[in-house]
Amino acid sequence: MNKPPAYTAHPTAVLDEGCRIGNGCRIWHFTHVSAGAELGEDCSLGQNVFVADGVRLGRNVKVQNNVSLYTGVECADDVFLGPSVVFTNVRTPRAAVPRRGPAHYLPTRLEKGVSIGANSTIVCGVQLGEHAFVGAGSVVTKNVAPYALVYGNPARPRGWVSAYGHRLTFDAEGNATCPESKENYRLLEGKVSRMSSYS
Repeated sequence: MNKPPAYTAHPTAVLDEGCRIGNGCRIWHFTHVSAGAELGEDCSLGQNVFVADGVRLGRNVKVQNNVSLYTGVECADDVFLGPSVVFTNVRTPRAAVPRRGPAHYLPTRLEKGVSIGANSTIVCGVQLGEHAFVGAGSVVTKNVAPYALVYGNPARPRGWVSAYGHRLTFDAEGNATCPESKENYRLLEGKVSRMSSYS
């Protein structure tokens, strides 16, 4: 007797044979998960999401409606992707010049806790550090530091945020406290680190 899947998928979802889907995942209307894709436990894929071959999602990744994740994208745990976020995987696409396959695809890495606002575009070949926050409608063309708040076209650094998503205000000594979690943060030589962790 076959065991039922340990995830839920709407009948309109297309799950190609060979894709790997973790326990507790929820996959909604008209979403397509390609054969070589891998979803960690407790991921949520909204309506009309596309996940290409080779895409890797960690645990508890939330992908909102109309998001396209192309080959080369990797998301660590607890990443949030807002509605209509787009990822690219080729820097210089031309219809008349074949640029398919690993030799042409540039990897994009989102570290733990990254949030990407609605309608943003992430140009391939960048890394977004832990708990970085990208404002809605932004175009990310460069690496983003951990805990950095960036937005605009192109996205530029606009400040710092806590792991809970609150803007941090640093004192003259480079110390700040998240108003929600009460965790302490340190700004030193243009880099932010968390001085205490949360469970």
